Amino acid sequence: MLLNHPGPGTLSVWAGEEEYLMQHATQVPVVHSVSFGYRDVDEWLQVARGQKPGHIYGRNTNPTVQVFEEKVRILEGAEAATSAATGMGIISSTLFALLSPGDRVVSIKDTYGGTNKIFTEFLPRFHVEVTLCDTTDHEAIEAEIARGCRLLYLESPTNPTVKVVDLARLAAAGHAVGAIVVVDNTFATPINQNPLQLGADLVIHSATKFLGGHADALGGVVCGRRELVQQIYHFREINGASLDPMAAYLLLRGMKTLHLRVRQQNESALRIARFLEGHPAVARVFYPGLESHPGHEIAKRQMRGFGGVLSFMLRDDTFDAVRRFLPRLRYAHPAANLGAVETVVGPPATTSHVECTPEERAAMGIPESLIRYSTGIEDCDDLIADLDQALRAV
Repeated sequence: MLLNHPGPGTLSVWAGEEEYLMQHATQVPVVHSVSFGYRDVDEWLQVARGQKPGHIYGRNTNPTVQVFEEKVRILEGAEAATSAATGMGIISSTLFALLSPGDRVVSIKDTYGGTNKIFTEFLPRFHVEVTLCDTTDHEAIEAEIARGCRLLYLESPTNPTVKVVDLARLAAAGHAVGAIVVVDNTFATPINQNPLQLGADLVIHSATKFLGGHADALGGVVCGRRELVQQIYHFREINGASLDPMAAYLLLRGMKTLHLRVRQQNESALRIARFLEGHPAVARVFYPGLESHPGHEIAKRQMRGFGGVLSFMLRDDTFDAVRRFLPRLRYAHPAANLGAVETVVGPPATTSHVECTPEERAAMGIPESLIRYSTGIEDCDDLIADLDQALRAV
């Protein structure tokens, strides 16, 4: 019975790999070959036309990359998946593959900074209308969807404010007007949340973050309805932002421990959020696992865990306080990343929304003094003691 329905931990290790194991190897090989040769020209034609499985050129597909895509596809319960060289590579490929001049996008203000730049700077140049709604005002989002929507783009939890949107409710509203529903699931991971089961058509991951988990490989992946993924794949193969096979191997290796890492990060982040919520030097804590979080009830319905990322504001609500606080942390890298085995910390001005001006961040409701804290897999007691000594010093 269990063999037919393996859990996410088993899938993280085994999914998609066995077909590509070679010479009795137990690990997927890194295939660096740019081209793949065929003595039989008719077979070559069949592979080139997509009539038979295989590979012809590395910009199109690659065996190692295919295994990575297949593992994510299975974990998300999708029909198909394709990848790109970075998270933003797959986000931009998705948007430009599926949108045309005259189309309308409805999204939220709290998307990742690079995504927001596509919405505010690039898509309007191609005569695509974009409406960004207050992230937690579901009625306003539904009203904008009802006015006409080709693509609904959601992110939950959001980066870096960790807000939560009701994915099932908004997906239903999107489908009522024939919209394609896309969800960035980077913060949640397939371990904590499966947007396709909640009604999304496509789910996106910046694989650089939790999927890889070791801050040593860039990558992005989208999975979902086959016909939509094929459109995105075609755009990406022509655009050329292909995932490197060595990066795919590193991401695959990282995913073997995805369920273990996320389980530890869920537990530690919740403990740390509760500690910070009671600390006299902290003004506000944002984490969906806290009962005080406005999206807590929604998160309980659609998530199996609340994730490894939280954010908070010091009681001294100035950027100078952030400057004093961050260098005092011993067990945290002040760096522009998240989802790694090491704890990573930083303000939006240097991390998630570095491309945006202070005015643009303010318009998105992101305070300059906000601190994003991506919990690693260190002993939680050490992380809490580290935060406490840094907070007391500030």
